[in-house]
Amino acid sequence: MQEPEDNTDTKCRLDKWLWAARFFKTRSLATAAIETGKVHVDGDRIKPAKEVHIGQIIHIRNRDFEIEVAVIALSNIRRGAPDAALLYAETQASIAKRENAKATGDGEHALRDRGAGRPTKRQLRDIKKFTGGTYG
Repeated sequence: MQEPEDNTDTKCRLDKWLWAARFFKTRSLATAAIETGKVHVDGDRIKPAKEVHIGQIIHIRNRDFEIEVAVIALSNIRRGAPDAALLYAETQASIAKRENAKATGDGEHALRDRGAGRPTKRQLRDIKKFTGGTYG
């Protein structure tokens, strides 16, 4: 027997919602992020099975991004990106913080070109000279 499909879910687990909103590729990655403290709901650490409610503020910190969103709708089903974007709205503080980080170049100070390999001896000497310390 097939359940009727409606777009209004009344209950939704946090890990399922993060997966449906396309913040993580799999539910297990969402669960791992929640358990390691990279996801906070209304400023508190939370468990993956905790229910999400409309209006809650979710702070997500990942290696690639840091974002704060307000829950607008609930969904237990993963759909396309345009539909997933309708589940949340990014807060103004988060937008301002992201734009500021992009303008100042925060997080890009220690990047090396991919495939550049290890620094040469000459580059190590230059790094030591510049930082005044040791490298490695």
